[in-house]
Amino acid sequence: MIHYNLYLKNPQSHYIYVDLTIDSIFSPTIELQLSAWRPGRYELGNFAKNIKKVEAWDEKGQPLNYSKLNKDLWLIETNGAKKIKVTYSYHTTEINAGNCYADETQLYVNPVHLCMYIPDRMQDEHTVELDIPDNYKIATSLKTVGKILTASNFDELADSPIMASAQLQSDFYEVHGIRFWLHFVGECKPDFEKFKIDFVKFTSTQLNFWGGFPVNEYHFMFQILPFKFYHGVEHQKSTVISIGPGYALNKGKTYEDVLGVSCHELFHTWNIKYIRPAEMLPYDFTKENYARTGYVYEGFTTYYGDLLLLTSGVFNTEEYFGTLEERLLKHFHNYGRFNLSVAHSSWDTWLDGYVPGAPYRKTSIYDEGNLVAFMLDVQIMKYTNNLKSLKDVCRELYNEYGKKNKGYTEQDIISICEKTAGVSFKSFFDKYVYGTEDFEIPLTECFSYLDIDFVKTPATFICEAYYGFKTVDFGNNRKISLIAPYSPAWNAGLSVGDEILSVNGYTLRNDFNDWMNYFKENEIELMVTSNQQLKEIKLIRSSSGKSYFDIMKLKQNKEQSTNFSSWLSFNS
Repeated sequence: MIHYNLYLKNPQSHYIYVDLTIDSIFSPTIELQLSAWRPGRYELGNFAKNIKKVEAWDEKGQPLNYSKLNKDLWLIETNGAKKIKVTYSYHTTEINAGNCYADETQLYVNPVHLCMYIPDRMQDEHTVELDIPDNYKIATSLKTVGKILTASNFDELADSPIMASAQLQSDFYEVHGIRFWLHFVGECKPDFEKFKIDFVKFTSTQLNFWGGFPVNEYHFMFQILPFKFYHGVEHQKSTVISIGPGYALNKGKTYEDVLGVSCHELFHTWNIKYIRPAEMLPYDFTKENYARTGYVYEGFTTYYGDLLLLTSGVFNTEEYFGTLEERLLKHFHNYGRFNLSVAHSSWDTWLDGYVPGAPYRKTSIYDEGNLVAFMLDVQIMKYTNNLKSLKDVCRELYNEYGKKNKGYTEQDIISICEKTAGVSFKSFFDKYVYGTEDFEIPLTECFSYLDIDFVKTPATFICEAYYGFKTVDFGNNRKISLIAPYSPAWNAGLSVGDEILSVNGYTLRNDFNDWMNYFKENEIELMVTSNQQLKEIKLIRSSSGKSYFDIMKLKQNKEQSTNFSSWLSFNS
């Protein structure tokens, strides 16, 4: 038996205490491994930095010696003990969809963070006992009896988050006889009836899309925060979604975000939890699991997470186009697309994760992958006279790989696309997946096939359209957040992070764009502070007339387009 007892001593310290009990020991030493990363986040997590005071004891309460072999691997000397207890605590203060968190209101555990495991006993049953107040309710996909939770092996435990709180609010709906739970922790008043109407729609559409569901129940677990926030993490039978602000949960952009991230994470149940690249089957929790197919496991999911909200009737065409325009904007405003392909950017998530990192270095497996999926979908339709689509590729991946517990390779993706379309996709993959050729021409052709107008117009703000830099609020002033390479801003010597204090001698009062517009026909001189040094920067507008940060707009050209209708029907 491998048993974890989790408890708090002082909730405000944000330490979760762990008593790990291991029996049936028959060796002089035993290794304890802490995971180096977590499923759903393809970067190293370095969780061991949060571990405090590891101690080991035999069944008689005598201390045992141990040594640390590397950053997250401990070697315990058993001294003949058949049963040992290891104690330690885990610190967590940041609350999001992927971490652990504890305070006076809740215990939230992502077990992969803090549950040490025995590498050669990962297939053993693992149990977790929660030492929590009696009025706490528990949300998890694990088998639960009272306060004891059971996983059939470590992989199930690692992929099964746990929420416990007196404030937990829960309800459920059913689709095709499968129960889907909605759990909320945090200050909010969820309109369960509204949620269930929309969740039933996109859940039904997804089950029809795939032709079944790989698990017998599912849990949407929401961490509701009092400020604007957006984050989701997929798991085998659940997802954790951090969203905010709680007071806006049932309306407007916040509610749309809930629907968007929930549809995305549910799609992951098939695409990455069961349909996995060969490099991640099985997971190796000790090191990077490099794969170049992030455009599949995140890109395809982003594409269908948005599109299935349209085809299920949750979003209308205008709302869907608004979401797709955001994806297009992120793509065309990311100059890293000219430097590193989406496939190689997938590999490099293990280097710098999901932050921008070095400017212009790489692309996004979400946004570029989404557009790759869209182009593949439309091209398959075109080559088969609207008889097949990317949906057929997804279904073959599920039937031949997901259901058979077989990992797919990069070549498998290409081969299945080619078999489905009946043509070679070598040139497409060479240019747009493994290469850095511009997406504009193939995207325009695909939109045209669906009778969608794809229009690029100059950005609204003068600094973006004609000088090539973007800004964000910084008190009364503005801070530079992005600069287009070889733009007037680039040539003038502006840097990301510079704070703009004045325009042509006029200090700012949250009116930077107004002053830039006022002086748009004049030479512009900015006063900036860069690394605590004042600088005067003269901007010379480019004579080429080029707009550096175009805005992409989509409009349905024909209300009853045959191709457009076929595209929707494939995914309904």
